[in-house]
Amino acid sequence: MRIVIAGGSGFLGRRLAAAWLAAGDEVTVLTRGPSRAAGQQTAETGVRFGHWGPPRIDDELVATLSGADAVVNLAGVPIGGRPWTPGHKRAILQSRLDATGGIVGAMARLAAADRPKVLVNASGIDIFGDRPEGELSEDSEPGDSFLADVVLAWEAAARAAEPLGVRVVLARTALIVAPEALAWRLILLPFRLFVGGRLGSGRQRLTWIHVEDAVGLYDLAVREDSIVGPINMVAREVPTQRELARAIGRVMHRPAILPVPALLLRLVLWGQADIVLHGRIAVPAKALAAGYAYRYPTLESALRDVIQSR
Repeated sequence: MRIVIAGGSGFLGRRLAAAWLAAGDEVTVLTRGPSRAAGQQTAETGVRFGHWGPPRIDDELVATLSGADAVVNLAGVPIGGRPWTPGHKRAILQSRLDATGGIVGAMARLAAADRPKVLVNASGIDIFGDRPEGELSEDSEPGDSFLADVVLAWEAAARAAEPLGVRVVLARTALIVAPEALAWRLILLPFRLFVGGRLGSGRQRLTWIHVEDAVGLYDLAVREDSIVGPINMVAREVPTQRELARAIGRVMHRPAILPVPALLLRLVLWGQADIVLHGRIAVPAKALAAGYAYRYPTLESALRDVIQSR
């Protein structure tokens, strides 16, 4: 297959590119870097690079997408790392709309026979907001939060490709457990310093997925024609935040007894505290129906792999 990845410079994009290259697929990564013009190929990885600058739609982007089998869009300003000021909130939303709109707009300029067959657009399990009770499948109603609103708008932008005859998959990805993930390193840091413990009440449910299963589910979304619309990219096990802290403590042989009050998290992180204080019980209904076999079905198995790999 010929696969184009937008936003492929992050850790998930790099993992996906490596997996697809190993499977014999041709991978092109869209980049803003002018030194990586379309058609260039690196001897080190075999990845090709195409230049783009969303929301602009130019002939170079159209040519890169022409004849591709699949487009995977991961592009967008990271939701973590900076306070959610009004300006940063606008950037989080607009960066996603610009990137997705640019890709769909470029597809619209192609003849039907040259359009990619599938667009797998990144999304977030945060679409369900803070839902402490009840299981949430792909058919469940969205929640009410800033991130839920962002995801709704993001998914609507991707669905604009459907009238073009493109299969659209909305990859509602949970917190990715990976050694190179910044969010995960921040979660583990207090435990490394012997000051780990639950965050807030500890009762909120954590949706997560090991990076290898995230790669596996993106691959499923690309190759399996029956996967259409939203797919919950989450593990089957949904622990509480308190159970997460205890599991990290066991694996790292560290105490997990020092709680961080919700009020303190709100003072330090502002609205970004929603990421750790909100919870939901999302289930991977479509992945299981498609017969996907998880490599890391339990949190403890995922933790042992990630922590012991460092």
